[in-house]
Amino acid sequence: MIKILFLIAIAGHLLCGYCDCLLTYIPGGKKFGAKQLKDNALMADTFEKMPLKNPVLSMLLGCLALFMCSAGYYGIYLWIKDFSEVTAAIILISSALFLIAGTAHHVLCGVAEWMYVSMGRTEEALRAVIKLFKDTSATMIVCYLGWAVFGIALFVSVITGKTDLPAWACVFNILPLYAVTFPFHIGGTGNWCGAVMFAGLLMLI
Repeated sequence: MIKILFLIAIAGHLLCGYCDCLLTYIPGGKKFGAKQLKDNALMADTFEKMPLKNPVLSMLLGCLALFMCSAGYYGIYLWIKDFSEVTAAIILISSALFLIAGTAHHVLCGVAEWMYVSMGRTEEALRAVIKLFKDTSATMIVCYLGWAVFGIALFVSVITGKTDLPAWACVFNILPLYAVTFPFHIGGTGNWCGAVMFAGLLMLI
C-alpha cells in the first residue's frame, strides 16, 4: 500500500510542478521572478501575453495535485512509524501544515497573477498584489516551516540509522535535493524534488 501511495505522490508532485510552471513561464518565452515585483514596467512587460486561463488552471489542478501528494507523505508516516513513533508524529504534523498551508499559498499565487492581469497590469494592480502577499504571508511561512521540519526529521532519521535504509539514502529528501537545484531557478523546483524523493524511496523501501 505504501508503494501505491508513493506512486500517487509522484504523479501529484509532477502535476503540481506543471501548475507552478503555468504561473512562472509566460507564453512568448518570458519568465516571472520575485524581483519583478519591484518594477511594474518590467512586471507589465513580462505578463503582457499571460492568458487568464493559466492561473485559473494552475489553481484548480494545483489543489488536486497537492491532495495527491498528501498520499505519499502519509505513506512516509506509515513507514517510519515502525521505527519511531515520535518521528512519525513530527512527520505527520509537519506534512499536514505544509500541505494545508501550501494549498492556500498556491491558490493565492494564482489569484495574485489573475488579479494583476485582469486589472490591466497597472501600478495599482501591482500594489494590490503586493498587499495580498503581505496580508496572507502566514500561509507561505507555515508552508515552508512545515516543509523544512518534515525534511529535517526524515533526513536525521535516515542518516543516523534509525530506519532500515542506508545512510546515503538521505539524499532522497526534499531538502538536499532542493539545495542542489535551487541555484538553477527552475519553475516548480520544489515539486520536481518531491517527485525524485518519492521515486527514490519507492525503489528503496
